[in-house]
Amino acid sequence: MRHYDLSPLSRHAVGFDRIFKMLDSITAETAQGGYPPYDIEKVDENAYRITLAVAGFGKDEILIEAENGTLVVKGQRKDEDRRSTFLHRGIATRAFERRFQLAEYVEVTGADLANGLLSIDLVREIPEAKKPRRIEIGTIKALEAKAA
Repeated sequence: MRHYDLSPLSRHAVGFDRIFKMLDSITAETAQGGYPPYDIEKVDENAYRITLAVAGFGKDEILIEAENGTLVVKGQRKDEDRRSTFLHRGIATRAFERRFQLAEYVEVTGADLANGLLSIDLVREIPEAKKPRRIEIGTIKALEAKAA
């Protein structure tokens, strides 16, 4: 993958810091190798689910935080029992941190860990004031009549 230097653009654009930061984090994520793998699913018109493959991690070893439009999922294994000698170790249990940029009005509603898959449910709830509303034709005349 090619790496693009966006720093010249940031010198000429004001107020786009969040976009440049997001693009930098995407580049850093692909360099990291993409562990753990994940899916993003659209469940309903305004509902989404992020599923991460976190085999070997327990509920007490995973931290989920949502703040300022960013969802952060961290995994840190507790000290393992070192008495075992592995002949092959293919299940990755290294520490990880995954960041997801959330769109405006998207909130985390819950999380569940089952069968090595962490599912995080998200819902987009647009406030009534921001939803599109229908404007009836002829409302200007009605307003003028009330003012007179």
